Order: sequence, then C-alpha cells, then structure tokens
Amino acid sequence: MQRIGILGGTFNPAHYGHRHISLMALQRLRLQKVWWMVTPGNPMKANDGLPPLDARAAYAEQLADHPAITVSGLEAGIQTRFTYDTLRVLTQRFPATRFVWLMGADNLAQFHRWQGWKEIAQLMPIAVIDRPGSSLATRSSVAAQALAQFRVKEGDAGVLSSMKAPAWTFLHGPRSDLSSTAIRAGQQ
Repeated sequence: MQRIGILGGTFNPAHYGHRHISLMALQRLRLQKVWWMVTPGNPMKANDGLPPLDARAAYAEQLADHPAITVSGLEAGIQTRFTYDTLRVLTQRFPATRFVWLMGADNLAQFHRWQGWKEIAQLMPIAVIDRPGSSLATRSSVAAQALAQFRVKEGDAGVLSSMKAPAWTFLHGPRSDLSSTAIRAGQQ
C-alpha cells in the first residue's frame, strides 16, 4: 500500500519551506511520496493577480527537485474548488493508497473556516507541521480543540498513515521562516 502525503496550496510562489516540510514529512511519517497539489486559487482569498497555474506548478517542480516530491495541478483537471472535494476524489480514485493531509500550523489555526473541515478530518489522517509564531494559536484553535481526542503522539507519527481517520499529529522540528506572502511582499 502506498503512503502519500498531500500538501496543497497556491504555491505563490513555492519556496524551500515547502520542500523542507515535505522532506520532514517523508521521513517522520514514513511516506513514500509527497504530492504538492497546486490549486487554481484559494477560495478564502482574493486571487486577483495570481500567476497562471502552469507557471506556479513549473516553478514548484523546479524547486522541489526531489524524486519523492511530485507536483500536480490536479484540482484544475478534476474541476474541484474545495480541499474536501479534491481529497474525496483522490480517495475514491486511489482506494489502496494511504493518504495523509499535510498542513502548516498556521492553517490549523484557521482550519475551522475551511469548507468541509470536519469531513477532511474524517477522510484521512492529518499531519500539522510547526511554523514560527503558530504553536500557541494552534493549540487553542477551534479545530485543535474539536479534534483533541484524535491527536496522536508525535512519537507515533510513523504509523499515522495506517490509522483510521480522524487522526492527527503535530510535528515539531527545525522550522522555516519562509512565507509566500512575505516573498511576494519583497520581505524575503
């Protein structure tokens, strides 16, 4: 059974922080691959001025530069808009694959605002990767509180992909200060 982590986002632009957390997830979660799912646009943000999907995916592919990281524009191909819909399609198309949703701690802090966030948690295990400045807000977030009983000890992260959802863990380790928002603003 394949074990694949999925890291979604606009990747505007992709940066070495994305690569860093992907490599950490491969090792700590014992994954075989990480798919970078480059979305056509974030439904929670204004997408005016967002570079074309093909350009963002090509840059992400160049930056990923690792045989276990695959870049995909899957959402555009299957015409889904929300993460839950995309992940549902993936689990239906690849029933023998064990998927893990990967997200930064900053996303867990506002995860409860996502369309179908509870359904995402029921669909596949989630690995939350620590980000600078996000640790405390994440622990008290609506989603972290709602899913608290399903939290897996970090030491057991290697078996997360084989666990029945809902299950999630919080991964600590070297953190990257890189941010797509800061890069776009010329701050990094």
